[in-house]
Amino acid sequence: MKQVRLGIVGLGAQGGAYAGFIAEGRVKNMVIGAICDNDPDKKAVAAEKYPDVPFYDNYTEMLESGDVDAVVTCVPHYLHPEMGIEALSKNIHALVEKPAGVYTKQVKELNEFAATKPELTYAIMFNQRTNPLYQKLKELIDSGEIGSIRRTNWMITTWWRPQGYYNQSEWRATWGGEGGGVLVNQAPHQIDLLQWICGMPKKVSSTVKYGYQRDIAVEDEVTAVFEYENGGTGVFVTCTHDVLGTDRFEILGDNGKIVVDDSKKITIKRLKKPEPEMNATMDMRDVMSIFMGGDTSDIYSTEEIVFESVWGGQHIAVLENFAANIVDGTPLVAPGSDGINGVALANAIHLSSWLGKEVELPFDEELFLAELNKKIEEEGKYPVRK
Repeated sequence: MKQVRLGIVGLGAQGGAYAGFIAEGRVKNMVIGAICDNDPDKKAVAAEKYPDVPFYDNYTEMLESGDVDAVVTCVPHYLHPEMGIEALSKNIHALVEKPAGVYTKQVKELNEFAATKPELTYAIMFNQRTNPLYQKLKELIDSGEIGSIRRTNWMITTWWRPQGYYNQSEWRATWGGEGGGVLVNQAPHQIDLLQWICGMPKKVSSTVKYGYQRDIAVEDEVTAVFEYENGGTGVFVTCTHDVLGTDRFEILGDNGKIVVDDSKKITIKRLKKPEPEMNATMDMRDVMSIFMGGDTSDIYSTEEIVFESVWGGQHIAVLENFAANIVDGTPLVAPGSDGINGVALANAIHLSSWLGKEVELPFDEELFLAELNKKIEEEGKYPVRK
């Protein structure tokens, strides 16, 4: 197979963007095999833009049509595991949009089924993993550049969304339709990057505000505190009501600190001696010279790396990587099975808030689902989940 025929399920903003990239010939080894959407208006859009591409209003029919080798699921979050399993069961490769699902129990079912189909490609659209900045950051951490991690801080509040955004769809910002707010919609990429680069925490405690600055049922403000296996700590802050926004990620280690500003610049401060050694050997005269603004060149060095990122390039990179894995076995940058980690972290943040206490990972999946279903029942708009 040299050309992967991709079936696009959902011709909304993301599905439309992917269709455009592929139609423009920007994705190596990939063509549009078919488009599926249950909105009649999208059929007219597809007919105008992609007149030679088969259109379906039922994704199962598309999977059975013989028109596609693979699919991407650009649909509401709850449907990702269901559609992923359905595709794989019909021997169709699956690229699942983020997040992999809303709760770990359903994502685990998808992962377990995918494991029975090792001959098929199962990936997730974590496009930020192809961002050269975050690839460099992971390389620095994995190589032990700054030693053992002591603390992580990520404030990512560049997700401003006005009320009109939430009002555009009935399912959006609901527990039964979307499964949450900023944690499941805007921030899954950062949650994935945090665990991909720094590892999963063992304990989570959180303060989460629901409908804090927006007329919605779900969260629009999150502050979470993590504890890692080695005793290190972390803070994760995100929201959708900060029109000015901040994106700053700090990782402190025994041998220095790395700061990422606006997902564009990495600043690396490397200590000349590990901090434990400095702590054991420096006297107060040395310390005061630092505090008084003295020369610090013999204490640490500073390196700055600036990155340029072109919109759409990272999504194209994931699509190409997905196709390359199908065509010649190129390793996946974002295996689908990785998707459960970010879902688990988001679930733990929610659960800590709902229970009002610290949550240990792994947590009780049935307890989380029961608490989520309470929220869904209170809304009274959607059936509970299993």
